[in-house]
Amino acid sequence: MSMTPETPLPPKAIRAALRPIPMLIFGSRWLQLPLYVGLIVAQGVYVVLFLKELWHLFQHSFDFSEQQIMLAVLGLIDVVMISNLLVMVIVGGYETFVSRLNLQGHPDEPEWLSHVNASVLKIKLAMAIIGISSIHLLRTFIEAGALNSGKGNYTETGVMWQTIIHTVFILSAVGIAYVDRLSNLATEEAKHAVKH
Repeated sequence: MSMTPETPLPPKAIRAALRPIPMLIFGSRWLQLPLYVGLIVAQGVYVVLFLKELWHLFQHSFDFSEQQIMLAVLGLIDVVMISNLLVMVIVGGYETFVSRLNLQGHPDEPEWLSHVNASVLKIKLAMAIIGISSIHLLRTFIEAGALNSGKGNYTETGVMWQTIIHTVFILSAVGIAYVDRLSNLATEEAKHAVKH
């Protein structure tokens, strides 16, 4: 009894059989939707925190010193900057990784959203983190006068490490921007080479 080799499936039949897999992979992006909804809930928590801190500042506006008022205001700015970071992640991340928001022509469309992609989002997030770190560092420097008195919340080592970490954030953002620039230059050169 002679065995005949099986005839291979034609490429079209293989592609047809595998067609649901790419659709499943592409559709898996919707698994991120609950994550963005969760960040919206976190934003609501920050609104409650902001109102609580604002009420605390209002209650003590006559008995706080100028330094205490400045620290309280920096705390409010910190909450706002973290909230801005959340908006960038929610809106930019959803637009980049899940689905279009279709805001073209909307009067409140963020200016940066029209040209957002993964690398732009990374740079914007890095800049937002540096801004938040700057606020924390400023608060530390304001309270640094009480380092030697034993009444402060920080030690010299803590201030040093906070400064080092802030510097690392800045260097990381510069590195991300530099790598993004090199990537854009390489893309432009490739396009230029194809034209000629």
